[in-house]
Amino acid sequence: MDLRNHSTVTEFILLGLSANPHTQALLFLLFLGIYLLTIMGNLMMLLVIKADFHLHTPMYFFLSHLSFVDICFSSVTVPKMLENLLSRRKTISVEGCLAQVFFVFVAAGTEAYLLSVMAYDRYAAICHPLLYGQIMSKKLYIQLVWGSWGLGFLDALINIFLAVNMIFCEAKIIPHYSCEMPSLLSLSCSDISRNLIALLCSTLLHGLGTFLLVSLSYAHIITAILSISSTSGRSKAFSTCSSHLTAVTLYFGSGLLRHLMPNSGSPAELIFSVQYTVITPMLNPLIYSLKNKEVKVALKRTLEKYLQHIRC
Repeated sequence: MDLRNHSTVTEFILLGLSANPHTQALLFLLFLGIYLLTIMGNLMMLLVIKADFHLHTPMYFFLSHLSFVDICFSSVTVPKMLENLLSRRKTISVEGCLAQVFFVFVAAGTEAYLLSVMAYDRYAAICHPLLYGQIMSKKLYIQLVWGSWGLGFLDALINIFLAVNMIFCEAKIIPHYSCEMPSLLSLSCSDISRNLIALLCSTLLHGLGTFLLVSLSYAHIITAILSISSTSGRSKAFSTCSSHLTAVTLYFGSGLLRHLMPNSGSPAELIFSVQYTVITPMLNPLIYSLKNKEVKVALKRTLEKYLQHIRC
């Protein structure tokens, strides 16, 4: 394609969730509240896990990294969304957009891998309880976590390395509240065949690949739970993985639906995207604290220690 007759774009316009000023004010308050709850909830999980030695186990080591990823995931998109809800010029530079895409890849990919690793942890705990300590050794679970981060960064680097060579011409409107790779590809006036291949591989690996790993782990878990003769035993076994199963359903459900939909800026697409990048990071600490007896007990112990410290 001959690009000489086109002016190069240096910034994009993010249309956001609404063009109505009154609606934007309400959305600002709503998403500010969600963001603050996300930060406070996940920081609380990090502090409780670090402070209570009863939670120094592989499952809560994974959960602490999940909480940190959720803080990062929310912080990549929500602050810019809040800024644009108050601003008349809802713009973002090309460099800023690419940076946002990079960190979305890192956070989304790492979270997907962490959830699949946590599913394997629940499989080992329920299907092989006597061998759990040998299977989930300290060396292995540390390697699994850093492997999750490493794969997330590697995937982001590959996609962004290809994206920085894209040329953007006349079109510069993104029908979204944040920058995502599909939106950028549709605006490019250069050859994007390699970008599409990289994005497809990322979707298959991060989305469907990790989802299949989670599904395989839970197929074995459900089989093991159903083989338990007592009702109380089945209930206790299921309770150990119910929180994780809820988090997996929210994340993969909304994430896969978002990326399987055409990039059109439709209300359904925006709803699934908000669920995927904004709501789920807020709900994860609530899910793991409200549905998990160990976390509730640890939180109570931590608060009691804090109150005793204040009195002293």
